[in-house]
Amino acid sequence: MSGQMEYIENERIRVGVSSHGAELCSLYDLTRDHEVIWQADPKYWNRHAPVLFPFVGKVNGGSYRYRGTSYPMGQHGFARDREFRLVDKGAAHVTFELTEDEKSLQVYPFAFRLRITHRIEGNRLSVEWEVSNPSGEEPLYFSIGGHPAFNCPADPGQEKTEYSVVFPGHEELTYILIDPEAEAADPEHPQALRLEDGGRLPVTEHLFDRDALIFDGGQVDTVGLLYPDGTPYVTMELAGFPSLGVWSKPHSDAPYVCLEPWIGRVDNKGFTGELPDKYGEQHLEAGEVFRAAYAVSVN
Repeated sequence: MSGQMEYIENERIRVGVSSHGAELCSLYDLTRDHEVIWQADPKYWNRHAPVLFPFVGKVNGGSYRYRGTSYPMGQHGFARDREFRLVDKGAAHVTFELTEDEKSLQVYPFAFRLRITHRIEGNRLSVEWEVSNPSGEEPLYFSIGGHPAFNCPADPGQEKTEYSVVFPGHEELTYILIDPEAEAADPEHPQALRLEDGGRLPVTEHLFDRDALIFDGGQVDTVGLLYPDGTPYVTMELAGFPSLGVWSKPHSDAPYVCLEPWIGRVDNKGFTGELPDKYGEQHLEAGEVFRAAYAVSVN
């Protein structure tokens, strides 16, 4: 990965963010003396915690439509592969910015300003997004999401399958899957998920054989991972986010689990409409600003 790394640190955690994609590359727990974020081993997945903008997931057929024109778009948009500008840094925060340019306008015909701030306080990291529409008259349509991957296991001598995903306060949730042929969400066939005591979902060997588990409808406002002894490892706060993806590389022993807070997501199976009608699509009129944030605490 190219890009300039910026670090912020307190007595509890050290955070590293790259200008390439404004990507969180390190969340180091100084108390436990271990790295929390997946370190992008290309054998499994060569990213850490990319920001997904202006699309989350794939668009049907590899292109989307806006005002009668089709535009090609790869999975998760383009921001994760672009160089951001450092616009602000303090002892406990760092902010990067991306705006439209000639290259982006070829595939995404919108003026935009995306600012991503990583901020630390104690054992807690907040990831803050600000999307602005600087246009004088045109609307802005977008989706945005996080894709942080957490080392699992976190420490030597442990196994991934000794860990659990935890949904505090829940006994049952509903999720949907990606249709493998269409490579699109299949909301017509929701799956019921019964959780174990305390809202636990064990990370079994075959949990991700059918790809990501997608929780829509704002069902989840807190999710986390538990150590083998059942104590908290990481806790994510995502109140107000309509969707959550839980993922690890299917059919592999990839030693990470992703907890992905999304605003918008992959197209529904069979969707052929225009961009404004896409599932979860966000809309800003000229001059408007959108803000959202999620937080990760290490325990």
